Amino acid sequence: MELELVLFFGDMTMTIYLNRFFTFILILIFCLCFTNSNATAASLSKLEKPPLNEQWFGIYVDKDLVGFYHLKFIEIKDGYQIEASGNVRMKVMGFSKEATSREIYIVGPTLALRSFEVEHNLNGTLSRISGKKYDSNMRIKMESKGKTTAKNLSKLSGEVYPSPVLNIYPLLRNAAVGKSYIISTFDPEELKIKDVKISVISHENAPNGTPSVKLRNNLYPFVNNDIWVDYQGNTQWESVRDDLVVTKSEDSKSLGAFVSNVAISRKDLIYDFSLIRTEPALKDLAKLKGLSVEISGWNDTIPLLQEGGQQVEKSGEGKIIIRTGSAVVIFPDKKLSKPTTVSDNYLQPSDKIEVNDQKIIDKAKEIVGTLTTPEEVSKALTSWTSSWLKDSIDDGGSALSSMNSRYGNCQTHARLYTALARSAKIPTRFVSGLVAMEDKGFLYHSWAESWLGGQWVAIDPTYNQFPADPTHFKLFEGSSQEEVAPIISIIGKIRINVLETKL
Repeated sequence: MELELVLFFGDMTMTIYLNRFFTFILILIFCLCFTNSNATAASLSKLEKPPLNEQWFGIYVDKDLVGFYHLKFIEIKDGYQIEASGNVRMKVMGFSKEATSREIYIVGPTLALRSFEVEHNLNGTLSRISGKKYDSNMRIKMESKGKTTAKNLSKLSGEVYPSPVLNIYPLLRNAAVGKSYIISTFDPEELKIKDVKISVISHENAPNGTPSVKLRNNLYPFVNNDIWVDYQGNTQWESVRDDLVVTKSEDSKSLGAFVSNVAISRKDLIYDFSLIRTEPALKDLAKLKGLSVEISGWNDTIPLLQEGGQQVEKSGEGKIIIRTGSAVVIFPDKKLSKPTTVSDNYLQPSDKIEVNDQKIIDKAKEIVGTLTTPEEVSKALTSWTSSWLKDSIDDGGSALSSMNSRYGNCQTHARLYTALARSAKIPTRFVSGLVAMEDKGFLYHSWAESWLGGQWVAIDPTYNQFPADPTHFKLFEGSSQEEVAPIISIIGKIRINVLETKL
């Protein structure tokens, strides 16, 4: 059986959501290791072993059924074998990803990992990962595109657990309310060992009415991951980000009609919860010179970023006002602080931005030619990047690889422009946030900012905008996963009210 899960986010395909969010959904499902039972125990006693049932789960996004998943937990000599398989079709930030995953984990009596075999097929690219856990290290073999490589994770302290056992772990240790466990888990997507904190919150009925133990883990930052496990160890319900994504146990018959319909119709199941509609709708974007909006549902822990043609201020709890272009104002009692110099970091290589590669250097020199001013150079690099790269649903990878392949999404465009601009001695940074689409609303997007004329100027090499139009709202600076991770805490929550448009 296969799972089809399609999630539409918008225009920006961020690495965090092509890899992280794919992993996020799969691990979320893989953690649901045990099916329904008739357990109605009034109190919890320490489990001796996990349930050994076949499992079916329905996957819901904002109450819409979008997929299903099938998993087995089998007792073998001196432990257990976990078999998991699924097919995921996603639209992440507006770009499609299709992946098949088949995983086999061999674990000991305590569910500690001994060996594993993982097969991923992502957009037609097959990769196989296998490995074994020894006393203090893990040996991993990777096969992809006809090449075989090896990796060794050494100096491991204690046991390591596969993600499907996270929910059952506390119940094998007589989970007491208020108790927390920190365990090391293996992430096959990133080939890393991660520490996960699992807390026992309460004894209460799951949302489906089954008496359960409520758990919470920090597997993903900036969101709550709440789980209800019944007293026999069967996961009943898992909720991410206040029921934005819900996985709940169901029998195969209840899912039969859905599975059949998907197999026959081949219909895409698109749930668009990242498109942010505005009140009122924005029109005539080409004529727009300035924009002022209030965003509600904001996460107040996210820093408010200035510069790049925008001004941001808090307007209340969970609310901010963003002004761009000619709508930026100087209040009598406030002055906008402007930096006079910038860090040399904005001229240096960074992850997937190969500033010092000779091919990047030569291409930048070729494009610049006899141009002299930074503004002329930046504009030429913007235009060249926009025309050179063919728009793609896939991330084209690093600046150098995309320059060679000539395809990529908005992140790819921003990386390549940034590499070329830095190589041409123009300080430039990678930024992400929101951009408006005519009559639709705002979508998530990535672009760049270059230091020109003593200020940061927003530049969009995807749409060949120099400077970028006033509908660009910068929310994050930097291209690393850690720097853009907080986006999870606002997707699907924020609303935009247009306060003023200037034509």
